[in-house]
Amino acid sequence: MGGISAQERREDVVRAAIAEFAIAGYRGTTTTAIAERAGIKQPYLFRLFPDKKAIFVAALVRSAEDTRLTFERAADGVERGERARQVMADAYARLISTRPETLLMQMQGYLTVAAAEASGDDLIGEVVRAGWMSIWETVHLSLGADAEKAASFFACGMLGNTLTAMGLPVGAGR
Repeated sequence: MGGISAQERREDVVRAAIAEFAIAGYRGTTTTAIAERAGIKQPYLFRLFPDKKAIFVAALVRSAEDTRLTFERAADGVERGERARQVMADAYARLISTRPETLLMQMQGYLTVAAAEASGDDLIGEVVRAGWMSIWETVHLSLGADAEKAASFFACGMLGNTLTAMGLPVGAGR
């Protein structure tokens, strides 16, 4: 019986990093906290990833892909348009209620872009924008390639994101 592969360990680290970065952000999260949450020693963490930024980027990519896959799987086999909108909205509501760290990680990414780019680092912005565009494209196509419907879907979703980030139920204020 073999041990856990390096790839499986990397995935454990990324999941741990999402949880840590979601709470404390890039600057407030230590690699020690990530290693502890992943159940590994810090030197091994740096055998898997070259530095904290690489871990943050991997966490950004994973959280965006998790969100994109949530929409894609929900809309799979569903007629495009209103029914797809409803199943994607329901799937996303389940995602952010059961795994809020996915949403909070994405929000940390949005917050980090300006600071990173102000210091001459474009990578985080590129990763965040690419993640957003992959999510947009999945939703846009599922809604019949209607840009106005996709924009409306995301506007409602951003309201839900804001409410969730503040600890309020998604239906608050209705």
